[in-house]
Amino acid sequence: QVQLVESGGDLVQPGGSLRLSCVTSGFNMNNYAIAWFRQFPGKEREGVSCISSGDETVNYVDSVKGRFTISRDNAKSTVDLQMNSLRLEDTGIYYCAADSRYYCAGYDWEKYDYWGRGTQVAVSS
Repeated sequence: QVQLVESGGDLVQPGGSLRLSCVTSGFNMNNYAIAWFRQFPGKEREGVSCISSGDETVNYVDSVKGRFTISRDNAKSTVDLQMNSLRLEDTGIYYCAADSRYYCAGYDWEKYDYWGRGTQVAVSS
């Protein structure tokens, strides 16, 4: 059974940090690109960051560049998202997703094969 389980979401003040983790099982994560998406209340899901398989090329959307860092550990089947200098607008539900196209190929969420259920991040003073 394929599973992606996110954790690490919390309530944090602006300027704070969180580390999200995505633990995968039921498929060979080594052959998948893994991305983080987020969804704000009442808005569509949007891509945040992606890490390819193989050479582990990373991609970030402009709004998180320099603040977020994505990493993967294929031996542990996990992908982490380190989030620093958090802003109010980073609030949302964060999802990890797996893409069998191996390399990051954008954030069209319909192209991703597997999804987790999300973890809530709340940035508030």
